[in-house]
Amino acid sequence: MYSTNNFGKTVSEIRIENPSVVKKEIMASLAQQLSALRWSPLPSTSSSRPTTAHNRRTRTLLPVVCSVALSNAQNRERVKLKELFEQAYERCRTAPMEGVSFTVDQFTEALEKYDFDSEVGTKIKGTVFAVDASGAYVDVTAKSTAYLPLQEACIHRIKHVQAAGIVPGLREEFVVIGENEVDDGLILSLKAIEFDLAWERCRQLQAEDAVVKGKIVNGNKGGLVAEVEGLKGFVPFSQISSKLSGEELLEKELPLKFMEVDEEQSRLILSHRKAAADSQGQLGIGSVVTGTVQSLKPYGAFVDIGGISGLLHVSQISHDRITDIASVLQPGDILKVMILSHDRERGRVSLSTKKLEPTPGDMIRNPKLVFEKAEEMAQTFRQRIAQAEAMARADMLRFQPESGLTLSNEGILGPLSSELPAEGVDFNEVPPAEEDS
Repeated sequence: MYSTNNFGKTVSEIRIENPSVVKKEIMASLAQQLSALRWSPLPSTSSSRPTTAHNRRTRTLLPVVCSVALSNAQNRERVKLKELFEQAYERCRTAPMEGVSFTVDQFTEALEKYDFDSEVGTKIKGTVFAVDASGAYVDVTAKSTAYLPLQEACIHRIKHVQAAGIVPGLREEFVVIGENEVDDGLILSLKAIEFDLAWERCRQLQAEDAVVKGKIVNGNKGGLVAEVEGLKGFVPFSQISSKLSGEELLEKELPLKFMEVDEEQSRLILSHRKAAADSQGQLGIGSVVTGTVQSLKPYGAFVDIGGISGLLHVSQISHDRITDIASVLQPGDILKVMILSHDRERGRVSLSTKKLEPTPGDMIRNPKLVFEKAEEMAQTFRQRIAQAEAMARADMLRFQPESGLTLSNEGILGPLSSELPAEGVDFNEVPPAEEDS
């Protein structure tokens, strides 16, 4: 009998326990294991037959015969494989596209679809598949994984990439800023793209002459640094209309306007004065406002009028000549002033108390009376302005009688009456406006 544990072993490994009782089943098992190996089964013998010299020779030669048969079968398999390779090589040489379901052009197009330029500055699309404390890993269909560092994930300072909405599964456009020398992986940035968008937004806001909010984050001897749209801009002290000092303005938000937006030179100049002037649209010519003297200069006094710094020139303080401004005004004084001019583009406002004097010199001798009569004197001033404008328009119509309009004694334009000559009115005879005493 033979052991059932011999199943699956090679012929040379089968241990025949009793050669004298080798049966047909053993040879059938060997034939099943050796493909292409065929021989006639050994005749069965009686278990009672004694062991002879012939039996001993059979037991010795059996493993040798089986090994030779196995070697021949392996050689035949090698020959068969060689023929298959030779046939495949011949087909590749003579008909390389035979049996291929796509053309060379389609293959080239597929390669170009997944190929990209990895030079610095190139924009590529990628999908975030993992994040950690230092950044995010991005699949850009390259041979190595790309990496987005934390400091390049957002235009603002953040502690982790999730704060910028960067999570696994996010597909976004990135810009290449470098290459990892260890594994040739690309280093990506989102901040660079956001900077480009921020500059474009600032140019648009400047074109619209819009007012924006800016947070003061730093300062120096020349002005303050404000953060606007994620960019840091400079606000010169000359463009700040506030009684607060630079230190007092830190971490505060101010209304600002754009004066210069130059991305190439990284110059972003802002103005608080222009924004404040824009927010004070009610400052019409001839209107009276209350202000506080901020500072004195040899040429005049700067007065804060609701966040706007206006200039009260020394020549506009009084009809009388003033040699020393400090003898009339002091920083902190509260006074009423009239708007003479308002340059919105340059953010400048010119003021006057001279026009509010009931009689020349009252600003020096009796400023209280000036402030009491301020609205009344301003109304008179506005009437004079309106009359002067009406006369100027009438002067233009003087050369256009076909318009059918003329100027009444009250300085109002109206239909041409029969009491006036057809050629118009002699404006040299119009008396000048008299000041109220």
